[in-house]
Amino acid sequence: MECVFGMVGNGFSLVVADSSAVHSILVHKSNEDKIMILDSHKLMGASGEAGDRAQFTEYVQKNVALYQFRNGIPLTTAATANFTRGELATALRKNPYMVNIILAGYDKETGPSLYYIDYIATLHKVDKAAFGYGSYFSLAMMDRHYRKDMTVEEAVDLADKCIMEIRSRLVVAPPNFVIKIVDKEGAKEYAWRESVKDAPVSNI
Repeated sequence: MECVFGMVGNGFSLVVADSSAVHSILVHKSNEDKIMILDSHKLMGASGEAGDRAQFTEYVQKNVALYQFRNGIPLTTAATANFTRGELATALRKNPYMVNIILAGYDKETGPSLYYIDYIATLHKVDKAAFGYGSYFSLAMMDRHYRKDMTVEEAVDLADKCIMEIRSRLVVAPPNFVIKIVDKEGAKEYAWRESVKDAPVSNI
């Protein structure tokens, strides 16, 4: 029951993801961070098979860093999106990654942007996007309340509405979510929305 969604506001992009690591009927942990900070001004929210998600997002992160190391300049968000799409398309003919991605970034020239990339290498630049069962509710909420000129506070409020809708409408809803934002200051973790905390592990 994964859920990842994001939106572009006035001078920033926001990505929200659930933090549940589940397999079959088991919940392994409820504080898994599914939004990777690729570099100083890029975020990658991912959903899908846990192994594919972890391996592919790390692969993209290291290649983005390698490009900057070799060339002395960072990839733009659009270039990163196209690189990611190309890698998924190549893998699709060999050993596909079951991973869906929302890529958010901020560039000095173009400002904030958001890209929708699914497991069959579909790429679209969008203002709002969502993956997973929660997308049925988060997309509906964003269709109703989203505006392109939203402030950070308004976007976070809308994200909270989406989270509440997912928690109240989805049969097996993820309890915890993480919110991250990227703007001209860089990519950063904004907040966690937790209704369940992992029990502390005993040393006995």
